[in-house]
Amino acid sequence: MDAETQTRPTTPYERLGGSEPIVAITNRFYDLMDEDPAYAELRAMHAADLAPMRESLAGFLIGWSGGPRDWFDAKPNRCVMSAHKPLTISPQTSSQWMDAMRQALDDVIGGSDPEIAKVMGDVLQQMATGMISR
Repeated sequence: MDAETQTRPTTPYERLGGSEPIVAITNRFYDLMDEDPAYAELRAMHAADLAPMRESLAGFLIGWSGGPRDWFDAKPNRCVMSAHKPLTISPQTSSQWMDAMRQALDDVIGGSDPEIAKVMGDVLQQMATGMISR
């Protein structure tokens, strides 16, 4: 193995530079959802205080992307899919979630690493689509 291969980040978490960019993505996502009328239906599904959701989504994304798994350790036997199962998620709200997340990814990391922004967006799109109520 050459020196370049040894120092190359191996997880999205490492590639992004740790928790700070992931928290920034999460904050941008919730700022968009809170401020942009295009996400009104999605916003209406959430409590008035978004702080707990900001913390939870950031924790999930940190662990999901290969960082510390504190969110998963604090919620054993729980996954993001099961957490959303009680909600009625329409194709429209799923699309709003994904549009806001893609915008947040682009705003925070798209300029510095468009490849990882696209890959993360594509995987999150599959999860968001999988949450649509059947």
